[in-house]
Amino acid sequence: MEDIKGRLVVLGGGESGVGAAVLGKDKGLDVFLSDYGRLDSGYKSILEKENIDFEEGSHTEEKILNADIVVKSPGIPPSVAIVKKLIEKGIPVVSEIEFAAYFTNSKMVCITGSNGKTTTTLLTYHILKKAGMDVGLAGNVGNSLALQVAREPHEIYVIELSSFQLENMYKFKANIAVIMNITPDHLDRYDHKMENYAAAKFRILQNQTKDDFFIYWQNDPLILKQIREVQGEAYRLPFGLDKEDDTAAYLENGIVKFNTPMEVWEIPRDKISLPGMHNLYNSMAAGLSASALNIKKDFIREALEDFEAVEHRLEYVATKKGVRYVNDSKATNVNSTWYALESMNSPVVLILGGKDKGNDYSEIESLVKEKVKAIVCMGLHNEKIIDFFQGKVNEIADTHSLEEAIRACKNLAKEGDTVLLSPCCASFDLFKSYEDRGNQFKKAVKSLKD
Repeated sequence: MEDIKGRLVVLGGGESGVGAAVLGKDKGLDVFLSDYGRLDSGYKSILEKENIDFEEGSHTEEKILNADIVVKSPGIPPSVAIVKKLIEKGIPVVSEIEFAAYFTNSKMVCITGSNGKTTTTLLTYHILKKAGMDVGLAGNVGNSLALQVAREPHEIYVIELSSFQLENMYKFKANIAVIMNITPDHLDRYDHKMENYAAAKFRILQNQTKDDFFIYWQNDPLILKQIREVQGEAYRLPFGLDKEDDTAAYLENGIVKFNTPMEVWEIPRDKISLPGMHNLYNSMAAGLSASALNIKKDFIREALEDFEAVEHRLEYVATKKGVRYVNDSKATNVNSTWYALESMNSPVVLILGGKDKGNDYSEIESLVKEKVKAIVCMGLHNEKIIDFFQGKVNEIADTHSLEEAIRACKNLAKEGDTVLLSPCCASFDLFKSYEDRGNQFKKAVKSLKD
């Protein structure tokens, strides 16, 4: 544990920021929270109840630049003026996860990747809970790690980590580090360079020792390239479809086999509750994480068999007039949509669109040609999608609201088809978040007449 004293300034008053502020207060620090926007009423009430000094609607420099340590929300990019000034003054700027780890010796199971990390995190947590472990869920899902360390400590934490969070983690150590995959995402934050994005993801391995574990997809070329450049001490447990020399989880004749130093076990693929190739990989990663923690194979098998799908990730909504509607709003990049299309077994009316993050749609071109009968664009600016897919599908509808998109889907989809919301894009042009987009889609679908 670190000896942290003095003044803590927290930038950003969301889940992670408020949790860090409460932890700082409990550890005797002089805490000030600053949010450039407006605070959610729930978070504001926590700060008021805890008597934590805060401001909203501005960043007052004289109250920030006198900090001894700063916890920065992952949503605030390093290019923001106040962050630059903090760095120029040599004031440490860390993430909430890093800050929380200063005050606990609990085991950390940390999961990152461009796609699949939420499902893998929740599945891993589900396995550990079923095995009776004292486990908390944190990071991009669950509650703030800092708040849990302060008020509801656990022996183990399962943490979903984005590249944004990893940017400001320095001394933190993952006992088990999982990288699901690395595909283009958030490149606008990384000077549009994949190597910068990959390097941010690989910060999850820093400080690992020979007593720790590194779990990764063995067929990802960017992971393999980065492994060659970043030598780590952790024991490696790769997973993939085929067995190679050191593969720890693989598929053979319809059986998923796990081969680890802790235990050797297997499960029929058709017993795993989550469908699709992407979920097979998610299940392998979660199973390996549990094995690395010496969870008995019977608990892991049972959890893999009864786990329910994550909301907004290939979530079945309803069948209306013979048409299945599936909510995959969490697909905010092209690779996520590739996995969604790969799992489809009926003709698809695909809803694409939103805030483009530099997407390369050629990645899904062959699957679109094979499985998609029509594309419904749903965004303020659909020109790029229309230009790329023109002539590659039978029909393209250009819509600029959810209501328009649903009407177009009703006209285009026939009995036996699937309407798939898997947008490839962020949601911020028309919605507050991908959750808001998914919830509005589900509400609209359920209001349709049978």
